Amino acid sequence: MSETAALLRDTAERLLHDHCARGTLEAAERGEWPAALWRALEVAGLPQALAPEAAGGAGVTWREALEVLRAAGRHAAPVPLAETLVATALLAAAKPDRPSGPLALAQAEEGPLHLERAPQGWRARGRLAAVPWGGAVSHVVTTALLDERPHLLLLRSADASVRRGWSVAREPRDDLVFQGAPLAVAPLPAPFAADAALVLGALARAAQMAGALERLLEDSVRHARERVQFGRPIGSFQAIQHALAVLAAETAAAGAAAAAAGRAAERGDPSLAVAAAKVRSGEAAGTGARIAHQIHGAIGFTYEGALHFWTRRLWAWRAEHGSERYWAERLGRSVAARGSAALWPDVTAGLGPEVDGSSGERAHRGRVTAPRP
Repeated sequence: MSETAALLRDTAERLLHDHCARGTLEAAERGEWPAALWRALEVAGLPQALAPEAAGGAGVTWREALEVLRAAGRHAAPVPLAETLVATALLAAAKPDRPSGPLALAQAEEGPLHLERAPQGWRARGRLAAVPWGGAVSHVVTTALLDERPHLLLLRSADASVRRGWSVAREPRDDLVFQGAPLAVAPLPAPFAADAALVLGALARAAQMAGALERLLEDSVRHARERVQFGRPIGSFQAIQHALAVLAAETAAAGAAAAAAGRAAERGDPSLAVAAAKVRSGEAAGTGARIAHQIHGAIGFTYEGALHFWTRRLWAWRAEHGSERYWAERLGRSVAARGSAALWPDVTAGLGPEVDGSSGERAHRGRVTAPRP
């Protein structure tokens, strides 16, 4: 781990430990914005860490930024830190003016959202569905293919009618309906693709799931040591030890997959590794949540216990920015198109082209459309 990565990890851990107490998590589930938490993150510069220094960021790499995202998952941070990190990186690449405050990230094909040419630019009409914190932030960032080139789209939440919604983790997932709203459009440079919001959002979710699994493992080991049954800690029973070993293996696999995807993002060809990371971390989330609840027993299924703050997020995150099935199909199509001769080098070297976006199952609802010039 680099010195910068260690510094980011320690800073994020300290801030999130101080500001993500149970009371903050419960208040966020009631709809209260955790202003103190977000203010502390912004003062530390964490939401803008991926932007270059010239754009007001820290210019960190994706591998370094993943330490922040894993910490956010470990502490179940009830703010759009991951979304703002990714959105800020995209904004910095496209070089439009960056709005202040937290940002939402939507996939280009969530909708349907139709873009229309207007005398003064572009206008948006339609719906962005289940946008994380869409109604709580000032702007939403997404990407789309316009004029045969990847573009960044920046929309104001105030220009949309908001239909409130929540994930199973009680995090905001709002529908934004636009009726001819103006938006900022800017071309994205190579190697960004038209689905960059989807790919980088999936990378962020994989890192968050890896962090949440680390917390599940830590809490499950502690519970196994402290919970006494039949006169001894349940951690002394072989069945519990085996379950903890499986949980540790799943946690390590999710973390390794997310780290590999972070390295790929730095090379500019992340889709192949992100697909693998999203599939592997999603599988680990399902297995890990099941084991953690089995070890915790009845207390793990109550609101008075704390386990649900992480397992509910794992259940929500594994379906967002493309499900395991979506990414598995997309990965399979890419591997088949590449041919058998490229499979082993791709697997061992972590290389490969952008994964083909065609799939029998869509990752999103609807689509973004724009008329040809």
